[in-house]
Amino acid sequence: MKRLLAIELQKIWLNKASRILTLTYFILLSFIALIASIKFDLGIFKFHLAEMGIFNFPFIWHFNTYIAAWLKFFLAIVIVSMMANEYSYGTLKQNLIDGMSKKELVLSKFLTVTLFAFCSTVFVFIMSLILGYSFSSYTEMGIVFSDLDYLLAFFVKLVGFFSFCLFLGILVKRSAFAIGFVLVWSIIEAIAKGFLNFKLFPKGNTAANIEQFFPLESISNLIVEPFTRLSVVKNIGTQIGVANMKDYGVHFSAILIVLAWTFIFMLLSYKLLKNRDL
Repeated sequence: MKRLLAIELQKIWLNKASRILTLTYFILLSFIALIASIKFDLGIFKFHLAEMGIFNFPFIWHFNTYIAAWLKFFLAIVIVSMMANEYSYGTLKQNLIDGMSKKELVLSKFLTVTLFAFCSTVFVFIMSLILGYSFSSYTEMGIVFSDLDYLLAFFVKLVGFFSFCLFLGILVKRSAFAIGFVLVWSIIEAIAKGFLNFKLFPKGNTAANIEQFFPLESISNLIVEPFTRLSVVKNIGTQIGVANMKDYGVHFSAILIVLAWTFIFMLLSYKLLKNRDL
């Protein structure tokens, strides 16, 4: 496995565009810390994000993983480009000639995807600890390390999404088309959700129960938006008579669905390579 991973990492590092995108991704992750410096002071209206509690433990685990997840598209471009370059430069065929099996080819890509997700999770964990201890009102050990399931959800979310992008990269062989297909698929899911909610099942939870199995929707469901959890937002909702009944937790069933899709994407990737004449 070390050999397979080393080969993939070398390919990415030797490609200038992939190297720049990877470095940009981790640099942008660190920019989450800049949110703490956002301040508005307009007379009686004062707005300071850090003082709103976004970096309080344990809320910070929810907030940072949600924000960081939006940056996953930078690494998604690297992953689909990784597959597109295999076809463009003929390295896929060369690896097979050198004795690597198609199963090992898919495994090497999956190991790279998993490593990217793991490094991202560790990066967010360390950054959140630093920000939390700098700004949080609560630094008791029991509070600091509660709600770490958001980090698990973040890791699974990245692995699932990157596996989807990897499958698309193998399917269409062109990075631009693969990224475009992600957008097209999200539109397809949005149309299907609208049809389920407004036509087939306008009442009850039937539509939501079906939607949770959609690939991108299931990945999105792992970490729900955190903003309405903030006390200032809750107070506004209470004042205007809007009750907040949203469930913000990380559910084991949601993780299982994404893991199932990850397995399906990798299996389909292998089947494609196995049946395709390279």
